[in-house]
Amino acid sequence: MPPAACLVLLLAGCGGNQNTLTPASSPARAITQLWWVMFVGAVIGFGSIVLLLFLGWSRRKRPGLPGGGSERRETGLVVLLGVVVPVIVLVALFVYADVFVMRSTAAPKPSSTAMTIHVIGHQWFWEVRYPGTRAVTANEIHIPVGVPVDLVGTTADVIHSFWVPELNRKVDLIPGRANRILLESDRAGRFRGQCSEFCGLQHAHMAVAVVAEPRAQFRAWLRNMARPAAPPRTAAARRGEQVFLAQTCSACHEIRGTAARGTIGPDLTHVASRQTLAALTIPNDRAALREWIADPQHVKPGVKMPAVPLGPGQLTPLVDYLESLR
Repeated sequence: MPPAACLVLLLAGCGGNQNTLTPASSPARAITQLWWVMFVGAVIGFGSIVLLLFLGWSRRKRPGLPGGGSERRETGLVVLLGVVVPVIVLVALFVYADVFVMRSTAAPKPSSTAMTIHVIGHQWFWEVRYPGTRAVTANEIHIPVGVPVDLVGTTADVIHSFWVPELNRKVDLIPGRANRILLESDRAGRFRGQCSEFCGLQHAHMAVAVVAEPRAQFRAWLRNMARPAAPPRTAAARRGEQVFLAQTCSACHEIRGTAARGTIGPDLTHVASRQTLAALTIPNDRAALREWIADPQHVKPGVKMPAVPLGPGQLTPLVDYLESLR
């Protein structure tokens, strides 16, 4: 492999956007410790092989081990470095991973968590529901700091895989099944996740954000998410609502409190409260929202959202309306 390509691969792992080695929960810390333990085991195994190669090379130039030694001693050294050490290292790694890591990252029992969240994978966004409330959002999961959450993952189409490296291992979302994972954070912050199972053209742009916030702040957010959309207050926003309901937008998206009941695309009841659009692909600001509505295929080629032919007299008020949905 050319040196330039190796450099690109090394640099691709830099940055703190999705970093397994900066854990923010107990399961993630167990995975991080396993990484370091396996790294040490790999160094020991690699060192043994390098030492054997060095001894073989030195023996070609001069019979016997450096410093002298019998043939029996040479055979014993080969068995030790080539068989005994690898077996001990591999068995130790297996036991450590099974006893100390796998059990700590196992799917939680529903009775052991304080709350449950349902995450449904779609091509290519994440639908998030909070059972017991009417709260529905997309691509941004809010959780209270220090509270264990039972995340139940399903899929509406193909296989997806939910993974937030700083919080826990990944969990596959398989048609016809509901898989669980513990989602918990011991500090406030925003943690980026990703679909880690190839699911189609826009797989690489199917990201998710987990926002861990203080409990009071989370409860306020959840109350707001459970409310229906507030009626538009300005004439432009009211015109935008009419455009939304008259066009095919309402056939794909739901805005609770209106006649829009679509289930194909994300729920837009509080879309303006999100920081990003298109599964973290673009920022949620006026310019990006306008471009996203006008030509979604340019922003995210292959996305299921079609381009809706809107004139300037329709697009501007539609953006006004969507920006009012907080």
